[in-house]
Amino acid sequence: MATTMRAASAFPQRPRAHQRAGFTTIELLVAVTVGALLLGLTIPSMSAMLQTQKTVSLVNVFVASLHLARSEAIKRNGRTVVCKSADGLQCTTAGGWDQGWIVFHDTNNNAQYDADEWVAQQQGPAGTGLRLRGNTPVAHYVSYTAHGRARLTSGAFQVGTFTLCPTAGAAGANVRKIILGGPGRPRIDKGVAADCV
Repeated sequence: MATTMRAASAFPQRPRAHQRAGFTTIELLVAVTVGALLLGLTIPSMSAMLQTQKTVSLVNVFVASLHLARSEAIKRNGRTVVCKSADGLQCTTAGGWDQGWIVFHDTNNNAQYDADEWVAQQQGPAGTGLRLRGNTPVAHYVSYTAHGRARLTSGAFQVGTFTLCPTAGAAGANVRKIILGGPGRPRIDKGVAADCV
């Protein structure tokens, strides 16, 4: 019986499945193109989502400050004020609410923070991209009496609307209104781009 022997090769053969280890240039270009397209589609929606989150966050913080002022006025049985403040140390009539505000117990009923008055909260600026303004009755301060009602220092009812607008682009979907009604409780409503002119 004759057996045949194969001569051993100096270069052993690998199975064909293991010969290919990598991508061709065309495959790499296709993958990069698809990745760039997907990234281009998601970046605008991510940007819009972040803007919406900033808007919602500022609205919630501002409304929480109004609730705090109202509850402190009732608890302390005296006037508590929320006023615009750029430095957290004094009230201002310039600019908007987006520069920051303070909540304090107003013992002398003048809606101005004095050094001997107790501060419940200091809120810093909103950051870039947002503008918060109040119409005339709430342009500078909101004042709560011991009964939890919003009243001007003159004693008149204090009702008004704060409007939160994005400073760039036509993002009407991100416009919010904070409406201060007769009882002094704020409520949030959606606005439109026309509210920001």
